Amino acid sequence: MKKITYLTLLPCIVFAAFTSHADNISNLDDSHNINKLPKNEQNETQFIVDLGWDSEYISEGRNNLDKGGITWGTLAVQRGDLNIYATGGRADSQDYTEWNFGLEYAIAISDTIDVSIGYQRLEFYGDEPCSDNELFSSLTYQFNDWLIPSLAYTYSTEAGGYFVEASIHSPWELSDGFTVTPYITQAFDFQYVTEEHNGANHFQFGIEAEYIIMDQLVISGHFSHTLAQEDIKLEAKAEENEGSLEQTYAGIHLTWNF
Repeated sequence: MKKITYLTLLPCIVFAAFTSHADNISNLDDSHNINKLPKNEQNETQFIVDLGWDSEYISEGRNNLDKGGITWGTLAVQRGDLNIYATGGRADSQDYTEWNFGLEYAIAISDTIDVSIGYQRLEFYGDEPCSDNELFSSLTYQFNDWLIPSLAYTYSTEAGGYFVEASIHSPWELSDGFTVTPYITQAFDFQYVTEEHNGANHFQFGIEAEYIIMDQLVISGHFSHTLAQEDIKLEAKAEENEGSLEQTYAGIHLTWNF
């Protein structure tokens, strides 16, 4: 089992696209991200429940499961810019369970620049139980409503390495409450997944859709495809893996905040 992460909760969350209509939803998307949780616009305390399913468990451009998909559940408490969360994942076709516990703090540098920093503890239960600690951060620059670049960073204490993802999202509100967001992501691995290889890891592209059912309830989904680059190709060659290194997967989430 490869080590998996959840980057930013906004981790192993990590899943930027901000829409003008849905300004209470923070969609920082990357291959680490498991779900998309509401952004707290007030300083009052609010609670979030998120349920989701992915057809495959893809992170770092790799499929972490031998077969089937995975179901996710998240409980989070937000107070102002602070998120405290617990996420559980359960594979639907094999024996695998994952838990993520963490906190994240958001910092508004300016009207167009947002930064977040956080820590999380990861516990994996499958063929060989293991754990990890991660420090993560993200930077989002929203200079207009339709083109939003972002940069995400994750450091693993277990691997002693880091993973970087540069993304561009382009949200389009097609109707009241319904937003479609194409995106691209370029990822780099530096001793985070593999110790032997550093550099370009994979390129990912896809499309997200989000519909606001009511002020407190949002349904969202995505369809994504990854293209293996040098880090994944060298790893596959070393392991004599002759199968396809590209990944295509989809997912859906229902998020309720109160």
